[in-house]
Amino acid sequence: MNTIPETLNKKDKPRTMLSDAWLRFSQNLPAMMGLTVVIVMYLVAIFAPLLVTTDYTAIDLDNVRSAPSLQHYFGTDELGRDVYSRVIWAARSAAFVSVFVPALSLILGVFFGVIAGYFGGWLDTIIMRVGDVLFAFPGLLFVFFIAATIKPAVLTWVKAIGLREFAKQGYVDYIVIFSALALVGWPGLARLVRGQFLTLRNREFVLAAQAIGASGWRIALRHILPNAMTPVIVAVSGGVGGAIAAETSLSFLGVGLQPPNPSWGQMISDYYVYWRSADLWPLLFIPSIILVTVILAFTFIGDGLHEALNPYLE
Repeated sequence: MNTIPETLNKKDKPRTMLSDAWLRFSQNLPAMMGLTVVIVMYLVAIFAPLLVTTDYTAIDLDNVRSAPSLQHYFGTDELGRDVYSRVIWAARSAAFVSVFVPALSLILGVFFGVIAGYFGGWLDTIIMRVGDVLFAFPGLLFVFFIAATIKPAVLTWVKAIGLREFAKQGYVDYIVIFSALALVGWPGLARLVRGQFLTLRNREFVLAAQAIGASGWRIALRHILPNAMTPVIVAVSGGVGGAIAAETSLSFLGVGLQPPNPSWGQMISDYYVYWRSADLWPLLFIPSIILVTVILAFTFIGDGLHEALNPYLE
């Protein structure tokens, strides 16, 4: 006779690794606060056209350098543009960077890391030496060099094939910045994936797959890669804030996103002269505080994922 109560059997559902990770992550207060900030940023980016009060590119020379008011929540700049609307649209630029740059870096890093870590040989040597060359340059300086030298050529090529409106809207800026940041970011991920593959490729489940005749790519992608992705996910999530910081730094220096594309870094550069103004200081401090908050939020998420997914941390 079964003496276990039926209600106990219904409640005791098997716990999965994902549910355990979420439980540990949800108990991390800074990580949950960071997740809340990031969700708000993406919602603002998605619904930006509904949240703005006016066109962020609209120039009003009769209302320049105005302090925050009910008409202009964050004030207006030297061209009379509404700073609140520009801050909202800049969130969309940050959201694009936080999605596409880590995605491109992840694709390149995983691809080259798998080749170097599992197949090895001369491919490993070439990939790691290329990574060493990229590591030899300061990351931001290398991105600065790529953006400053490649963008004019890309603009010329885009206009030559008849996409003048595409270039006029500033989409080339996004393509160049995303590509430059991804080129700088993939070597670190590739080295991380390679290290995981070197650790796992002689494990029993890999040897068993080799014994039954599984192909090299199947073993690498189907058996080893899923077991190697935990530290990669943590590294990517922790690096998103760095990608946003790099984009804003480039825009601050004048080689990143160009008008009409809004960027928090561009705004900080334009409004820096107001930092001692009694009425206009919010023009500088509001985008600065938002930028710092978003970067810290992604950092907290990365730390939370590290604690939640690392089986050796209890």
